[in-house]
Amino acid sequence: MNDLVDLHVHSNRSCDGDFTPAELIQFAKEQSFRAIAISDHDTVAAYPEAVEIGRGDGVEIIPSVELTTLFDGREFHVLLPFVNWESEVVADLTSRVTRSRFREAEERVHKLQAAGFDISWGDLGDKMENNPPLGVKIAQILLAKVEHDGKQTDPAMEKYFDEKNRMFAPYIFYKDYFTEGKPAYVSKRHVSLLEVLALAPKSEGIPVLSHPGAYFQQTTKEDLVFLKERGLVGIEVYTSYHDHDQSEFYKSLAGELDLVPTAGSDFHGQIKPHVPFGFIKDGGYWMVEALRERRI
Repeated sequence: MNDLVDLHVHSNRSCDGDFTPAELIQFAKEQSFRAIAISDHDTVAAYPEAVEIGRGDGVEIIPSVELTTLFDGREFHVLLPFVNWESEVVADLTSRVTRSRFREAEERVHKLQAAGFDISWGDLGDKMENNPPLGVKIAQILLAKVEHDGKQTDPAMEKYFDEKNRMFAPYIFYKDYFTEGKPAYVSKRHVSLLEVLALAPKSEGIPVLSHPGAYFQQTTKEDLVFLKERGLVGIEVYTSYHDHDQSEFYKSLAGELDLVPTAGSDFHGQIKPHVPFGFIKDGGYWMVEALRERRI
């Protein structure tokens, strides 16, 4: 049996995912993945459906969630593979994060309006009713509206429609408008990463830090030492956010600090056209077994 695993993919239960759990499982089956973890943003709405479909299709589904948290003034994303999706702790955490993300998204839209952009909350669509959009999704929707309105040649917009930038345009816009000091920046008010680590045992999930080398996290060795002391179990070493040197750096730290190294593509669909399903082939089932052994 092929031992390939991907412990970080998103379904359309995430605000920025395109494919249903059933479609993701079909992708996994076609590419001979033994297991995947559907780790949607701040929601466990893919469960129990995903587990049941996976069981029928011969793909093991590791229940998970990706929580948006704060640590040391930075936004950190943490995965909880093996999470109990019916846990009251998980329900409380996801509802709190969802509320804070709604406030953040609404403030971003207001600031974009103040900066002269023609965008409203209604432009974000019905899908956002229960799942607030992250900044990159807002950027994607805004740029699509600009193009639909034929305004992509406006001087302020040309950059995002230049052929060399189109694939990454929502991320470029995010950095230009939503990062600290930019016109639509909103300070983070999410739950604390330390609180999530403290509550993780009650969720039955095993805390794994997503894409530690991502530009908005920039996780240091000192961070990992501190977080491990407070319950962090693993780090995502192999991810679409890392180049080879970053993966080697975090692989070395995982070994030094006795953290379980994991692999996750962070597949979404259209919002990340450069990350096809199966983009990361470094994940082995031994990672699942190593995480399972660390369960409290």
